[in-house]
Amino acid sequence: MFTVEPDQRVAICVSRSPAMVVALLAVLKAGGAYVPLDPAYPGERLAHILTDAAPVIVLADSTGCGALGEKALTGLIVLDPNTLPEQPDSNPQIAALTPRHLAYVIYTSGSTGVPKGVMIEHRNTVNFLCWARQAFAAEESRETLFSTSMNFDLSIFECLMPLSRGSSAGRNH
Repeated sequence: MFTVEPDQRVAICVSRSPAMVVALLAVLKAGGAYVPLDPAYPGERLAHILTDAAPVIVLADSTGCGALGEKALTGLIVLDPNTLPEQPDSNPQIAALTPRHLAYVIYTSGSTGVPKGVMIEHRNTVNFLCWARQAFAAEESRETLFSTSMNFDLSIFECLMPLSRGSSAGRNH
């Protein structure tokens, strides 16, 4: 069994699927910070982000592993979120986790030449989700299209806002 501690980065390079959403939520629940890697992005860009972010674990399905390439994954712990080993079904509380710990690290478009990681804390994410819940009525977000790449900040709204309300986020609404 692998553990993730607060502020440790976990890269997620998974095709858009329920496994991608489960991986994202699992990293947040564990107290880690997810680093989204869209397998549709160029391999060179993904390799740069992977090297810069220095994740403790990489969650990648076969599509993600193919996009990252064997060289980029050398020496890293790589787990397929579709075939994870049996885990306890308890609800662990992360005592050391605070609102100031990282929730995710998202990389800029690289318009200045090199993508740079922007570190977002749990408190920022929760604050944004609270604003979104006030700004949009429950009926407006009952079914939200989750179509944006995980590498864009809008994906936080599309994925997490409806889930925070008990609604659904999907591809074909």
